[in-house]
Amino acid sequence: MQLHEFVEYFLSPARTTVLNLISLEFSNTNSNQLIEPPYIVRKLCWVTTSWPTDPPPPLPLVRPNVNKYCLISVENSYTDFHIDFGGTSVWYHILWGEKIFYLIKPTAANLALYQQWMKANNQSEMFFGDQVDNCYKCTVRAGETFFIPTGWIHAVLTPVDTLVFGGNFLHSHNIELQLQIYEMEKVIHTPEKYRFPNYETVCWYAAARLVSELRDMASAGTKIPSLMISGTRCLMASLRHWAGEVMYSRHAD
Repeated sequence: MQLHEFVEYFLSPARTTVLNLISLEFSNTNSNQLIEPPYIVRKLCWVTTSWPTDPPPPLPLVRPNVNKYCLISVENSYTDFHIDFGGTSVWYHILWGEKIFYLIKPTAANLALYQQWMKANNQSEMFFGDQVDNCYKCTVRAGETFFIPTGWIHAVLTPVDTLVFGGNFLHSHNIELQLQIYEMEKVIHTPEKYRFPNYETVCWYAAARLVSELRDMASAGTKIPSLMISGTRCLMASLRHWAGEVMYSRHAD
């Protein structure tokens, strides 16, 4: 469907179906200059802070653009329980309308149940919130900005026509869980088009920046937060694992 066709549908007084536009990333459009993610997102985002302006050869990889989405949802739209790709955190700003979020904490038990639910043949017949110990409800209204932390399982109901700007971002404050979600996506065979683009490359660039920051902090005698140390160690272990997989694949070829 062309965007103008969706706009015509959205403005129609007699809709016969419920359509939900949730994946319109507009970084490469004229609208890019009109919307800016919150300051905290720009400060923490790995792509913003680590991706080089001129990536080195031989792979001219495209910079992942995932932090500027326009979501146009009609009344009664519903997105079932999911975890945002790569364990990214999410920002939402409701320009007008309303969203109701159903949120589940990413504990080990809940993530295990989520994997089982995702693999179930009758997934659409089960409300995942009934299978966990706690499912929280949060209503976000016009003018409010909402953040979803790393790995939180969530569903979204739109009670009235709503326009949202939002985006996804990786950061250094929950690296272990981000990587866990990324590996989970492999296990449940998430299609490539629904995964974070060039995820492992982003991690390599972020790791280089983290190592530089750790050296600077050590040289200055600054106390390094334990979360930063444990996260960096976890990231390095994943990088070694991925590098081994690439070497094995090349050897097999």
